[in-house]
Amino acid sequence: MATEQAPLARSSSRTTASRTGNASRRGVFERFDAWCARLADEATALHAAAVLRIGYGLLYLVFLLREFPHRDEIWGPGSPWTPALARQLSEQTGWISILTLSDDRAYFESCYALALITSALFMLGWRTRAVSILFAVVISFHGRAIFMSDGGDNLILLMAIYLCFIECGRRWSLDARRARLRASGGEARRSSGRPEASYLWCQVLSVRRQLTTVVHNCGMFVIAAQICIVYGASGLFKVQGEAWENGTALHYVLNLELFQPWPALSLMMDSNQMVVAAASYLTVLLQVAFPFVLFSRAKLVVLTMLLGMHVGIAVLLGLPLFSGAMIIADAMFVPHRYYRYLGQLWRRAFARPGGFEESGDSTSAEPALVPPRAGSAG
Repeated sequence: MATEQAPLARSSSRTTASRTGNASRRGVFERFDAWCARLADEATALHAAAVLRIGYGLLYLVFLLREFPHRDEIWGPGSPWTPALARQLSEQTGWISILTLSDDRAYFESCYALALITSALFMLGWRTRAVSILFAVVISFHGRAIFMSDGGDNLILLMAIYLCFIECGRRWSLDARRARLRASGGEARRSSGRPEASYLWCQVLSVRRQLTTVVHNCGMFVIAAQICIVYGASGLFKVQGEAWENGTALHYVLNLELFQPWPALSLMMDSNQMVVAAASYLTVLLQVAFPFVLFSRAKLVVLTMLLGMHVGIAVLLGLPLFSGAMIIADAMFVPHRYYRYLGQLWRRAFARPGGFEESGDSTSAEPALVPPRAGSAG
């Protein structure tokens, strides 16, 4: 009797294991299908994309206005770094700039005016698809005099290219306002056309919407990966340095005349050795840990500390463009609910019917780029 039950037990266990394996495989495939559907149907982090657009447009506009009295010495025909030298270097480095196409002063002034107008329109979100490409072109001012910057425009140049592929104009933009006004009066126009033409046009719009959503989501992932690479590489390079290992790196930086916009403030900070050592170690820790805390509760704490670090760099070392570029990049990791709250405050304080708001349903949920872990606060 026992010998008859043993094969039955083994057969039953094999059947159970087979069913469990099949269920597990089905679960994996179902999750993969759901992820692919979300990739094509849901545009993630639209508010974060709008913050990137507004931030970099405003930052570059302020930068151009700040350097307006010195534009000829930095980028113009009167620069010590002559257009001929710039073209010679661009052949070696691969950097390109619209300013190297001509040595004419009128051409330079026209390009500068174009850059100012483009930055303002990009910040406001007017015809964002076309203006984002134009913004990436005018950012090539960087290639005209790469030795005259503080490194912040390197990141702005990369972000300007990435912003061409994402839907950064669907929130907090003039494009969003126009789309909302168009949607409010669109039912009458849609009902007046032929059914066949309307059906075909709807199919075209559906394919276009899915394609732009996929490109947007991939672009946001690339931007997030780029920021993680910047922080991770910077932290790992610091770990290899003896000055950072000893906690004395900031001491040497604070005593460089090139990075002393406020000498008295730099000397005051450098006078406390414990503060300098703690800031040195904390800088390395934050940069190395940044890619690993994006899904944890510590994300908001790390982002706040990074904000303080970049403000300190801007004030103590005189690198506002670099600090501003990094602060704007960090802002894309802020949870979506905070941006929704800011939008509600804006509408409550300033919004009018047909005002500068979101397109579509402002109450609809929007998936975050880096969703919080279950039960987490950030």
